Amino acid sequence: AVFVGAAATIVAGGVAERMRFISYLAYSFIISALVYPIVGHWIWGGGWLADLGFYDFAGSTVVHTVGGFSALVATWMIGPRIGKFGADGSPRVIGGHNLPLAALGVFILWLGWFGFNAGSTLGFEDPGQIALIAVNTNLAAATSAIVAMSVAWLKFGKPDLALALNGALAGLVGVTAPCAAVSPLAAVAIGAVSGVIVVYGIVVLDRCRLDDPVGAVSVHGFCGVWGTLAVGLFGQAALGANADGLLYGGGLAALGVQAIGTVSCIAFVIVCMTVVFKAIDLAFGLRVSREAELRGLDVREHGMESYSGFQIFITD
Repeated sequence: AVFVGAAATIVAGGVAERMRFISYLAYSFIISALVYPIVGHWIWGGGWLADLGFYDFAGSTVVHTVGGFSALVATWMIGPRIGKFGADGSPRVIGGHNLPLAALGVFILWLGWFGFNAGSTLGFEDPGQIALIAVNTNLAAATSAIVAMSVAWLKFGKPDLALALNGALAGLVGVTAPCAAVSPLAAVAIGAVSGVIVVYGIVVLDRCRLDDPVGAVSVHGFCGVWGTLAVGLFGQAALGANADGLLYGGGLAALGVQAIGTVSCIAFVIVCMTVVFKAIDLAFGLRVSREAELRGLDVREHGMESYSGFQIFITD
């Protein structure tokens, strides 16, 4: 239940500040009732991908790729925020509301991820496995945060805190599929690549004029794909993988299965969610009005403000 909630709320980050609340509720219901359970069955419920030997221990595909590519479809269909791109198409930075709260949120997620990954053992019969998962989870997140900060520093001239925070999440997403079946050294490598992917993923989306306010597509979609494929590179049968990965003498078999599963799930999600968002747009309208977006969705959609009295109202 928590995993399906995570998949649905990932999409919210990609459409932040411009989606109607009724449309948010509608897509959340459909992705929770139909899209996530089908992918989950394919992989975790004895479906065709499970029969092929596809391995996703805690959800890099089932949760994060599903949520991330649903967010990609939604971001494309709803369009960018007002003022995000200049007339020449160049992206403008629209700063986050409160970086200290964002940092707190990331650290809460980081802590919760020990339950997300280690809890996916569904029991405590093997404390050694749980310890390995916890160590791998932490190493990947820490490495990815450092690498993302470093890449941003080299590329943009500043060690961007928001990108470093997203780097930590990217490492967590990347290690979610392989966390129980790779060594700690492999977890460091997975985290390092995740840190590069998350920064350049955001750059690519900006160049495509896709406005993803929190980096949901890059963090969850792109790094979810990387984490799933990483099983086919670093997985070890001795640790519980279905087969040894390419770098451990297993050849291309495991990597091929992971790639087939990843492509199939992405295609399924993109087709389904395109239909879903189009239907919702026709039924309710995806996007709020220009006035509502400029005033803020708290006021127009919910009739309240985060900070009472902050806005100035002129009455006759």
